[in-house]
Formats: sequence, C-alpha cells, structure tokens
Amino acid sequence: MSEKTLEKNFDFQSAEARLYEAWEASGAFKPSGEGEPFTIVIPPPNVTGSLHMGHALNNTLQDILCRFERMRGKSVLWQPGTDHAGIATQMVVERQMMERQEPKRTDIGREAFVEKVWKWRHESGGTIINQLKRLGASCDWSRERFTMGDDGSSDDQMVKAVMKVFVDLYNEGLIYRDKRLVNWDPKFETAISDLEVENREVDGHMWHFKYPLAGGETYEYVEKDEDGNVTLRETRDYISIATTRPETMLGDGAVAVHPSDERYAPIVGKLCEIPVGPKAHRRLIPIITDDYPDPEFGSGAVKITGAHDFNDYQVAKRGDIPLYRLMDEQGAMRDDGAPYAEESAKAKKIVEKGGTPDAKYVDDINLVPDEYRGLDRFEARKRVIADIDAEGLMIMVEDKKIMQPFGDRSGVVIEPMLTDQWYVDAKTLAKPAIKAVETGKTKFVPENWSKTYYQWMNNIEPWCVSRQLWWGHRIPAWYGPDGHCYVAESEEEATKLAIAKYTEEGYSLEDINDMRRHEHHGAPLLVQDEDVLDTWFSSALWPFSTLGWPEKTPELERYYPTSVLVTAFDIIFFWVARMMMQGVHFMKDVPFHTVYIHALVLDEHGAKMSKSKGNVIDPLVLIDKYGADALRFTLAAQAAQGRNVRLAESRVEGYRNFSTKLWNAARFCEMNECKPDPNFDPVKATLTLNKWIVHEANQCAADVTREIEAYRFNDAAGANYKFIWNIFCDWYLELAKPILMGEDEAAKTETRAAAAWALDRILQLLHPFMPFVTEELWGSFADRDALMLSAWPSFDETLKNDDASTEMNWVIDLISGVRSVRQEMNVPVAAKIPLILVGGSAEDAAKLKRHDDVLKRLARLSDISTADAAPKGAVQVVHGGAVAALPVADFIDIAAEKARLAKEKDKTEKEVAGIDKKLANKNFVDKAPKEVVEEQHVRRATYVEQLEKIDAALARLADL
Repeated sequence: MSEKTLEKNFDFQSAEARLYEAWEASGAFKPSGEGEPFTIVIPPPNVTGSLHMGHALNNTLQDILCRFERMRGKSVLWQPGTDHAGIATQMVVERQMMERQEPKRTDIGREAFVEKVWKWRHESGGTIINQLKRLGASCDWSRERFTMGDDGSSDDQMVKAVMKVFVDLYNEGLIYRDKRLVNWDPKFETAISDLEVENREVDGHMWHFKYPLAGGETYEYVEKDEDGNVTLRETRDYISIATTRPETMLGDGAVAVHPSDERYAPIVGKLCEIPVGPKAHRRLIPIITDDYPDPEFGSGAVKITGAHDFNDYQVAKRGDIPLYRLMDEQGAMRDDGAPYAEESAKAKKIVEKGGTPDAKYVDDINLVPDEYRGLDRFEARKRVIADIDAEGLMIMVEDKKIMQPFGDRSGVVIEPMLTDQWYVDAKTLAKPAIKAVETGKTKFVPENWSKTYYQWMNNIEPWCVSRQLWWGHRIPAWYGPDGHCYVAESEEEATKLAIAKYTEEGYSLEDINDMRRHEHHGAPLLVQDEDVLDTWFSSALWPFSTLGWPEKTPELERYYPTSVLVTAFDIIFFWVARMMMQGVHFMKDVPFHTVYIHALVLDEHGAKMSKSKGNVIDPLVLIDKYGADALRFTLAAQAAQGRNVRLAESRVEGYRNFSTKLWNAARFCEMNECKPDPNFDPVKATLTLNKWIVHEANQCAADVTREIEAYRFNDAAGANYKFIWNIFCDWYLELAKPILMGEDEAAKTETRAAAAWALDRILQLLHPFMPFVTEELWGSFADRDALMLSAWPSFDETLKNDDASTEMNWVIDLISGVRSVRQEMNVPVAAKIPLILVGGSAEDAAKLKRHDDVLKRLARLSDISTADAAPKGAVQVVHGGAVAALPVADFIDIAAEKARLAKEKDKTEKEVAGIDKKLANKNFVDKAPKEVVEEQHVRRATYVEQLEKIDAALARLADL
C-alpha cells in the first residue's frame, strides 16, 4: 500500500469494498505455508439466508480470532461454506415456482425439481456470502464448501463423505429403520427437528370428559386437603379426563394415574370406555399406574395416546400399550382400512390378549369412526366434542393459555406422528463424545455450557435422520422386489449386494432380471428410498468433510482437529454434539479443542428481536449507516461471557465516533510529521512522556492479547478503547502538543517517532476488531505490506517503565481533579485559578516544576505553588500524599451556586422518589415488561449518583 494524505473523514462506504477486494486479491485470507496451524470452521449459514444480527456477532468473533492468530504468525484456515437447508430451500424454490405460475413440484417430478433447485442455488444462493464479506470476514473463500457439494453428483467429495458415513454406520449397526414418534409437519409432509419447532403460547381450551367405567361399575371417589381432612366424597361410575386435543381420544390405549394417588386406587386395573364413536363398538381401555401423571394437575388422570404425544409415547412403551395412529400425512383423520366396527374389534382382541402387541399390525388398524374419516383434524375435534357433549359426558370446558408447537417455516400446528424413519444410535456414539469433554480434550467456554452438553448427551434419544423432502442427500438405501433393503454408497454397489443375495437364494441371473419386468419394461431391479437425510447429518461432518475426507488430504492432516468452534448455545445439541460424535467416531479425534458459546443479540431493552415485535435490527442497515468497523466493535465490546448483547443503534453510533476519534488523532500525527521511523528504538526514549506512552502501549498489548486468548472479547475491546481514546488521544497527544510546537528539535524528533510508533501499535491491536479503518490508516503513513499480515505486538519486558507511568499518571490525576472541582463549583471556563500543593514531597515539587506548562494549560491555572497550609476559601482535593488547594471563592457567586445546587438536589430527589413509588407498586413490577422495570432501576442509580455529586459540591461550598 502506498503512502497518502489523509482525507478529513474516513469514507468507509468506498474504502471497505476497496480494502476487502485488495486483501482477497492478494491471497491474504489463505493459510500461510508456515507457522502453527489455527483452524476455524464457520457454522455454515443456510444457503437461503440473509445476514442477521446473530450471524454478525458470530462471524465478528471468529474474524477477531482469525486476524489475531494470523498476525501472530500462525497458519490460519478459516473454512467457509453454506448449508443446503433442505426444507427452507425447497420452500423458497416452490414459492418461486408458484409466483411464476409454473407447474407444481409434484407435476414436474423429482429430477426436474432438483435441477431447478440447483439452478436457484447457483444463481441466488450466494447472498449471505457477499454479506459476510461486507462484515469483513477474512475466510479463505477459495475453499468455500456447500453441504451438497458443487453439483450434488455422486462423485463429488462432499457427497462421498455423507454416503460413506451413512453406509459405515449402517454396517456397524448404528443406523437403522424404525417406527417412532416424530415432529410431523402436515404442510410440508415431513418429519422436522425440535429446532424447527416453535412453541407458542396461544388461547386454547381444556376439555374435561367422563370416561365411564366398564359394566357400569362404581367406586367411592374421595378428595382430601393437605391435613388429610375429607373435602369431597361421592360415588362415581367414571374417571375424569382433561385434554386439549379431543380428536386424539380415538387413539387412546389406556388411562394412567400416579401410583400414590389414593383417589383412583379402587379402580386401577379396571377398564373404562372411550366416550366417542358408535356405542355398540366403543373401546374399553385399562386404567394403569405410571409415574408420569401429576396428581396435582387437572384430575390427576391422563389419557395415554402413544402415537400422538411424546410423553404418552414413553408411558406406552413402558406399559406395552398399543400405539394407534389416527392421522395421515396431511393431518387429516385416516380414511383407510376396514370399517370401524371391524377395526375396533381388532383393538379389543389386543387388550384381551395382553402382552406386547405387534407394532406393524397395530399401525395398520384405523380406529377413526367412519363418520370422522377424512376430516381435517381440527374439524374432527369439533365433531368429537359435539358428540360427547350431546351424550352428556362433557364435564366442563376451561379457557386457558396453552403451549402449542408450530412449524417455524410452515406456520402450521405440528402433529406428533408415528412414522417409519431412519435413526442413528446416538446413545452409542455419544459415549466417547461425552468422555472427550470429561477428560478435557474438548472444553467449553464458558465452562458452564458443558453441563448443558452432558445433560443432553446423557439423556440422548435415537436421532431421526430422514426427511420426506426432495432436496437433500438422498438416503443410499435401495429396496428389492421382496422389500429387502440394501444400503450402499451407490446403486451399482447396492445391485451387487442384491444379486449376491438372490443368487445365494437360488435365483438365476435371468430370474433376477425378470423380477420387476411385470411393472414396466426396463424397470430397475432396485428402487431407491424416497427420503433425504436431515440437514444436520451432513453438517455434523463439517469439520472433516470440508478438509477433503474421506480422502487423506494434506489439509486434513494439517488442520484437523480444528482449534475452536464459535457458535450459539441453541445448537449445542443439534450441531456441536453431533460433530463431536461423528468426529470422534470417524477421525478418532475430537473435531475441535475449544467450543466458545456466545450469547444472544437482543434489542436495547433486553427483548428478543422478532418481526412481530418490530424490533429487528438489520446489520446491513447499520453497516450502510455507520460502517462495518463500528458494528463489529459494538458487538465485540458487549460480548461478555454468559451475558446477552443488548444492541442499541446509539452504541453503534458511539463506536463510529470512536473510529472518527482515531482518524482525527492520526490526522493530527500526520500534520505534525509523526511518521514511522525505522531507526526509533522505544527502549531508548529519553522524555518521560514518551517513555510513558511506550509503557502504556506495551501494557495494552499484554492486556488485549490476554483477553482474546481467554475469549473475553469485551475486555479486549475495552482495553483497546481505554488506551486509544483515554490515554493516547485525550492525554498523550494533548501533553505532546507543547513539545511538537516547541523549539527543542531533539525532543520534537523523538516525540514524533514515539507518537508514530504508538499509533502503529494501536492500529495493530485494534485491527482484529476494526479492520477497515486500521488498514486504511496503516497504508497512509508508510509504503508497506498490509496491516493484516504484520506481526502482532507482543509484550516486551524491556519496554516497561513504572517510574514514567507513575509520574505521568500523577500529572493526569492532578489535572483531572482540578477539572472536576471546576465543573462541580461552576467555575467559569475562561477563569484561571491558582493551585497550591500542600504537604507535598520534594519530588512532588519537582514534578510540578517539570510539568508546569502542561498543568497550567490543561487545568486552566494562573499560578502553581507549594505551601504548608491551605489558604482560606480554598477547595481541597486529596492528591497522592498531598492536598491540592484551589482558592475558588473569588471566581464564583457562592450564594447563587448554593441555591442552584439546592434546586438541582430537590429536583433529583423528586425523580428518585417517583421511581421508588413506581418500583414499590407490585402491579407495576409484576405486569410491566422486564426491560421496562430494569430501565427504572438504571434511571434510579443514575439519579443517586447525581445526588452524591451534588452533596459533595454543597459540602465543599460549606467550607468556603
């Protein structure tokens, strides 16, 4: 970069694109051939996505680490890429087809639709990558990967990795097909993960129904209070059930009560009747005990519909209760099978026989009464309620808030559904992954997140990895004419397995070739599974698939395991845990040594951002308005471990001002000919002021390095901010002005070199946080290589100078003390007042003499002297072991000042009283939004601090 004169302002809007293009073109983002490897794999954003504030925080922190380690001489690989986002991408393309009035997906067929998705991906799928570049992300874009590979072909390395993992796990007995309960999205007609389910509080109802006891039996129902006193005693011929989903009653397999619930002890083991459907064919189900029901909730009795509720499913599995599926893939009541009378008879025989029922046989039974078949589930609900009520078996209806699961993309109510899916034996894979964290091979930062990891991993369920979509890695399983499944990495390999099996069974090749000919001429021997793999399956391989696995590439050898993963807490289970399982299993080593978990980005009031609240802040809008540097520094400065980021636009504006402050300081240096001097040796600085700035810059390097290494990004940003704004800009340059404008050429030369040296250190230490403005300034002061490839300033013991630090801090504290008194006492800005140092040492007197000009200029002093006692009418400020006396009585109207402060005090006390009254109001504290209550506490603390200052000023006035 060539030396140039600085403009009045930093034009970030033109500079950011220019600088980024130069970095990328120079190959600066690629790993160097030397140095210890440092690797980060980017959490791959959805290919459909646009940059949101979570992405901005996550990638800012990754970029800080990468730029920091790159400058420290490490061979940094920041591996980028995107996720194919199965359901989201399929939805985007289908919506596009609808808007263009093109034929539906189902009309054009799978192959043509997948081609359309690939076309969309190549034309429109790079949006978020370009947005990450605007943020300043220094990824090695030449290595960008996509979880589906470049074109999805079977010979693509990313595809091969997924196929190999699936087949290997299958052959090891760790992948299998099973019928289990899943989150089913009736709109997209697919299973979805828990992360894709959005639980919302909605207005709902709780219906209470009577389940009559079989044969008209009765029992004495008794309720007691806490002391054991009887509060209700009556004879009942039913058990009371409460449900929010009456349509699922049709699939009940039992009614459960808690073993300790005395109310129902007389009827445990009896049968009760489901109060819906044709009277002649109503089913009887057993009343059982299980620890799941809560005696304190509702009636204490729970209907068990194992095929349509996750909790019920567990109870059903424990109690061998049949799982009756009631709905089809669209969420309508089933209309297949024999008439209800025949189907209910089958269910009756199952109850009579007892034992563990055959799952396939039970699943084929359709227990939806004929009159409800084919109805939408919510229409069926209305009909069921009306029919039960007409029979007098509805006890009551409660209006209440309920939590209801919705598909986060479809927006429809999710139905727990019993379906055939592919599963990974996660429990087996989890064991070594748990041990890796227990033994410290992988550590979490903050450490408390390891507890979340253990909790999930120790209670892990089989992982459903199949999805009923067309976009994604198609499951490498093929079915023969007899339904036998062949799992292989390709159809060719699967066909070989099939031929071997059928040949062993005595079939000739001609017989095998004719097996499917009855379907149509040229029909293949095998038919591939229609499902695709869960998106998380391929992203679980990300740390090693992106490095070339299953091939043994040089990159895999050098950069695996990766160094650190930076991610959010909500995907510890969905992604982090699964990468741990797959990495340990296939690479025999952990995928990363450290997992840094960052917090959420909330609005300034502490509320989650959402479109419905209208409080979403678009990072690109802030970048357009204030520049990427300002947004990055804002996010880093608030990224305290374990604390959510509260983002206010005013903070971004404030850090834009910080950037402007640095720019103006650099312009001051430029105007005063402060340019990098290769001959300047900071150890040999002679002036106390310059020794001090060298010492402080050296200390700042130690502080920033230590905090980044510990992932305390906010403290690292804070150390930079303090040194740049307070020490360098506010004090060093101000204190240097008399020297730079003086006649002592030697002092001037040294100060110019020291200022340039310190500015270079600032640009290097700030670069990981604010890469654009620092790079621009670096190139403006000298013709040299890019800042991002310069050497990180490490702490140097020889640059420490405690004596210079002590002296300059003594001067700064004295100036600050005088300024504070002047402000509190309302001394006119133009007035110059005397200062008398009382009780100081000979060294204090010498310091006053050495810094006489600076003290007078910056503290607005007319005279500086020493004395044994303070003069009358002087305000006294303790300074070190001495007292600075400031005779201000002649410069202010004491009576008017007392009146002003008294009025200010009264006003402030009223503000505090008003807030206290509000906070004492229980209704306000309980009902007001949390952020509003917290704002009141913050306001109160501010007013209290103001009162303390007013009282201190009044106390000083009283002594005059």
